[in-house]
Amino acid sequence: MNMLKTASLPLKKQHTQMKNYYAIIMAGGIGSRFWPISRTAHPKQFIDILGTGKTLIQSTYDRFLKIVPKENIYIATNEIYINLIKEQLPDITSQQILAEPVMRNTAPCIAYASHKIYSLNPDATVVVAPSDHLILEPEKFVEDIQISLDAASKYNRLITLGIKPSRPDTGYGYIQYDTTEYDNAFYKVKTFTEKPNLELAKTFIQSGDFLWNAGIFVWSVKSILNAFENHLPEVNDIFKEGYAHFNTNNEQNFIQSAYYQCTNISIDYAIMEKADNVYVLPADFGWSDLGTWASIYELAEKDYVGNVVIPPEKVIMYDSSNCMVNVPKGKLVVLQGLHDYIVVESNDTLLICPRDQEQNVKRVVADVKSNFGVEYI
Repeated sequence: MNMLKTASLPLKKQHTQMKNYYAIIMAGGIGSRFWPISRTAHPKQFIDILGTGKTLIQSTYDRFLKIVPKENIYIATNEIYINLIKEQLPDITSQQILAEPVMRNTAPCIAYASHKIYSLNPDATVVVAPSDHLILEPEKFVEDIQISLDAASKYNRLITLGIKPSRPDTGYGYIQYDTTEYDNAFYKVKTFTEKPNLELAKTFIQSGDFLWNAGIFVWSVKSILNAFENHLPEVNDIFKEGYAHFNTNNEQNFIQSAYYQCTNISIDYAIMEKADNVYVLPADFGWSDLGTWASIYELAEKDYVGNVVIPPEKVIMYDSSNCMVNVPKGKLVVLQGLHDYIVVESNDTLLICPRDQEQNVKRVVADVKSNFGVEYI
């Protein structure tokens, strides 16, 4: 595995390679499962949801600074978040923000970014990752991404990172891989399975050849654009029309028109499940997609009776255990006799619900919207 490390290359070659390495951070989601803290106007990627002193997108950006030059980091997001990105990532220029006028899932966003980068550097190799994941072991993450970038720059491979599963979780997609090893690191992907039921998830774990799908991808722009041409030509053709506009003052006008023509489809469905050159790198760098309050609860520091309080300033608990409490700084909160509950206050909204019923939050958000309008969403 070490033989592929970028860090082991001669400095001159390493610098040349890094110039060809790019990152696309996807930051367009609205994070409705973290309502009421996460709102449409200020979703979870722009929040310090773990109380670390950095928002999730700032932590993601800092990780990629160790891998690619800062001018090669692009943020794909909704146009309503442009100012938030400029505020939280002041080193990012306007040309590095790919502003989508409407949500169309990950395939159009990756097609747009890939064509834009190809117009600047046809030799580019790219890592694509969400903005709102937690990585507990960033050094391992950096090493795995460097290994993948190096391989993707040499071979026509679409590489995805698979996380070694620790439990039969029904909230993740799964990747099944062939046991033949390539370059001491990679395996050919056999199947992708969307979120399975518990019985199927248990079977996957027992079989030993399944990984969680982290939604992190590495490929050369030539390889991914070739895949778009073969498997999603209608979207590919839309962005092929943009070469006269990319990196000019007219780019946003072109994108306004282009996006409304795009199918709403994920990169997994559009490309990864169809292509025959998909490989996976099994990884273990302390990953969580921070998809629910339960995932925050699992990761956060707990007191001796299992309570998590963020920030732990003015919360007093009597006969209460295994609760997840997230309230505004300076807010005095007293809980008595509450067990296994989520208590969250933000934006003039208070949510109290049993931890095992948090999957209802999306329905609650829909009801709030229909009863009180978008003011609280």
